Amino acid sequence: MTPDMVVDIGRHALYTMLLVSAPMLGFGLLVGLVVSILQAVTQVNEMTLTFVPKIIAVSVAAVVFLPWIIRMLVAFAAAQFGMISRM
Repeated sequence: MTPDMVVDIGRHALYTMLLVSAPMLGFGLLVGLVVSILQAVTQVNEMTLTFVPKIIAVSVAAVVFLPWIIRMLVAFAAAQFGMISRM
């Protein structure tokens, strides 16, 4: 196994991790932005108001994108197991 192969596997792992986590992070970011704008407009500074909508949004995003996430992770694992014979 050459250092280039290790770097390529690490790069591919990081890219897959970013793709898999992006939907949940994006939904959490959007909901957090909307809630913070609503808090600024209404001047309600309740800390728990920011957490509950984010948790719900991230949970919904995880359920909606779960089939795609599983496909991405299975494809990554299959690619890694397929590389074993070439090493």
